[in-house]
Amino acid sequence: MGNEFKGERGHSADYFGDTRDHWWNRDYLQLLSQRWGLSGVRDALDVGCGVGHWGMLLAEQLPADARVTGVDRESVWVEKAAERAEARGLAGRFRYVQGAAEALPFADDSFDLVTCQTVLIHVSDADAALAEMIRVTRPGGIVVACEPNNLAGSLSLDEDSMAAPVSEVLSMVTLQLVCERGKAALGEGDNSVGQLLPARFVERGLVDLQVYLNDRANPVTPPYATPSQRAEVEELIDFSERAFGMWSHDETRRYYLAGGGSEEDFTGHWAKALGRLDRTVTAIRAGRYRSGGGALGYCISGRKPRATPARA
Repeated sequence: MGNEFKGERGHSADYFGDTRDHWWNRDYLQLLSQRWGLSGVRDALDVGCGVGHWGMLLAEQLPADARVTGVDRESVWVEKAAERAEARGLAGRFRYVQGAAEALPFADDSFDLVTCQTVLIHVSDADAALAEMIRVTRPGGIVVACEPNNLAGSLSLDEDSMAAPVSEVLSMVTLQLVCERGKAALGEGDNSVGQLLPARFVERGLVDLQVYLNDRANPVTPPYATPSQRAEVEELIDFSERAFGMWSHDETRRYYLAGGGSEEDFTGHWAKALGRLDRTVTAIRAGRYRSGGGALGYCISGRKPRATPARA
């Protein structure tokens, strides 16, 4: 259990742990694959693949002979993803290459399915990345982006924070909002871009737009016995021990100041955030922490139009 990748220099290392294996209900992915019509996919591309979680999970819903390519800007994740595929006996179906989402190293019209999960929240230009995803999709193929609205998550309260003073709850929302604006201002991505993507899919000419919400919740209730709950509480304990919020202290501060916040206000908000996290861990260790584990994650899809035959 835990996160073997924490401390790595590549992006998102703190979120490549065991909790990521529990982001989806398998039967819901099966339903989505039917809605998206993935039975005809033969070549799929996982953009910003990290260590391969999303591509390997989605591949369970693809035909057995479908090939999956993963691309990531970080060479360390390309290596780790290939190792994980090899360990799972998937090396024959999966390959991983290095490349940026904004400049994918593939020819036009190369894949039946091009997809990403929590990637567009990290790129400087989500429109450019989406344009690239569409470019390498075959006419009639499908583009799928699974991206969150993380600002909404700041109001997904557990039992303790439901009873907290209003000022503390507002402090958490303020910290999240100002940091998200600062992250975007620095050109490092919009953490709530999922809210904006349906319109951008249409603006980019994709058709047959479908928008769903991930139906997975991650409830945490004593005795924390299921694999997903054990992974969740272990991550929370790890974050508390490292004084890690959504980001590290230094990164959070950098985002907050870039978003127009003051040093003094950041210090106050950060102290409240760590206090809330410490109370959560104290409750976990006492066997009394409880949470519904809700989040707002979008599943957006659209098809690349087929070429219209030229008129005689």
